[in-house]
Amino acid sequence: MDVLFGPMEGITTSSFRRVHAAMFPGCDGYYTPFISPTCDHIFTAREHREIDPERNEGLRVVPQLLGKNTEDFLWAARCLKELGYEEVNLNLGCPSATVTAKGKGAGLLRTPEVLRSFLDGIFAQAPLRVSVKTRLGWARAEEFPALLALYNQYPIAELILHVRTRQEFYTLGAIHREMFDYALRESAAPVTYNGDLLTAADVKAFAEAYPRAERVMLARGAATDPALFRVLRGGAPVSREELRAFHRALSDAYTRDMGALNAMRRMKELWRNMLSLFQGGEALRSRLGRIEDPRKLEDFVSRVLRELPMETEG
Repeated sequence: MDVLFGPMEGITTSSFRRVHAAMFPGCDGYYTPFISPTCDHIFTAREHREIDPERNEGLRVVPQLLGKNTEDFLWAARCLKELGYEEVNLNLGCPSATVTAKGKGAGLLRTPEVLRSFLDGIFAQAPLRVSVKTRLGWARAEEFPALLALYNQYPIAELILHVRTRQEFYTLGAIHREMFDYALRESAAPVTYNGDLLTAADVKAFAEAYPRAERVMLARGAATDPALFRVLRGGAPVSREELRAFHRALSDAYTRDMGALNAMRRMKELWRNMLSLFQGGEALRSRLGRIEDPRKLEDFVSRVLRELPMETEG
């Protein structure tokens, strides 16, 4: 079964992908945080960093696009093809209010006719393969059969199904696996599962329950445990020495890209997840959130790595 690293805004950047792949191999593919093309038809410096082929060399990377305008999407897709990409992923899953208020991401699921028109335009002229990452619907899981009937009208390369509605955001436990069963039976496109697979045990239990599933996408679980893909391949769990080296390499890479202050903010967001690897770590999240000085973050991380037992240590 292929195991993919899903996009997480602010975390899974090109710097993260390079460092992660070098230190913790085993991931079958990375999806970029979304790029939102505008009518200016210009990529920002940050977007250039994400899609620069040299920064993604040796990795299977699929850029993700967010939008609702056909011409803007096609412009970005053409640029990506010129850079050597073979696939682009359409984001129909982002639940953020700032995104959905503009009718983008999961906001398009609220207006099926607008979505249909958008997909018509994309698939009439797409210069490369288009996969889709979607939620089950806007408010109710029961919206999904009609949504899938719409998707089946297009040559979607892969349907990545986040088994929540937009209104359920990322609430743990609020998943509808019966709709994944439905998708496996009815989807014209290959289906990838996404949702609440946080540990190696979760993934293995899922694989046993769904032997027909060929691909899963991990996000929060992989951001919490950078060695998760390795463990799924039969390798060792992450050690505190590896976490120390991972922190140092990634912090340095972020600092080169965006300066020390922004690098600190990215590392704080990552550590908010990785604290779950330590006994008592989750109780420190509020203290982590109050840190505003890069040196204090270094002190915080050093203390965690030095003093807290890891969950794998019993």
